[in-house]
Amino acid sequence: MKAARFYDKGDIRIEDIPEPTVEPGTVGIKVAWCGICGTDLHEFMEGPIFIPPCGHPHPISGESAPVTMGHEFSGVVYAVGEGVDDIKVGQHVVVEPYIVADDVPTGPGSNYHLSKNMNFIGLGGRGGGLSEKIAVKRRWVHPISDKIPLDQAALIEPLSVGHHAFVRSGAKAGDIALVGGAGPIGLLLAAILKAKGLKVIITELSAARKDKARESGGADYILDPSQVDVVEEVKKITNGEGVDVAFECSSVNKVLDTLVEACKPTAVVVIVSI
Repeated sequence: MKAARFYDKGDIRIEDIPEPTVEPGTVGIKVAWCGICGTDLHEFMEGPIFIPPCGHPHPISGESAPVTMGHEFSGVVYAVGEGVDDIKVGQHVVVEPYIVADDVPTGPGSNYHLSKNMNFIGLGGRGGGLSEKIAVKRRWVHPISDKIPLDQAALIEPLSVGHHAFVRSGAKAGDIALVGGAGPIGLLLAAILKAKGLKVIITELSAARKDKARESGGADYILDPSQVDVVEEVKKITNGEGVDVAFECSSVNKVLDTLVEACKPTAVVVIVSI
């Protein structure tokens, strides 16, 4: 089968590799759609970062470059391994792309995303969504409704990042939020905030991303810091008070500084980007 394989910085190759073995406790998925995350782009341009370099295997997966990339994906189940009795062939699914040690609790309320040596399917090994098929441990496979188009379903993984940020913020309906950066994560987060009843201000330089923010309808206000003083504009919008909550989604220090200045006392700032 075809797969996009990371070898080193600037070196990703489309190769023929064997189809995965659907072992006991795993689910075989025929990939439908896979997003290209900003993390993938950073790996290509500056890596390896999360990807274990060749000759330095990851302590949990045991794999190192070359690895198959892709962790934002949807697909259809084509096989189930022995012991998997709650998922059927033909079901539509998405994957929570974690690699954690077997002894780490992964139930509700567990902080497995902070566990030692945690990595990601599609970066730390164990296949990836930029391939025709993948076999994933049952724990990380989430069935979805057949009514959700599979191209949209591939956005569920980055959407969950935005939802996690919203939950961590403690924001509530009626609050005013400032989102720094209208990339995919910023826009998905804005959609969640709107759905939860918040007023949303987005700050963004890129013309293309500003257009997408307008098209998506996730923002009440879109501010371009090259054209306006964002802090002053926020003060006007909030009657001089500042925002209740802010989310940094750009990885740019100046954006973080602006968000802090635009917040009212006791506001919460969530760092979403790495």
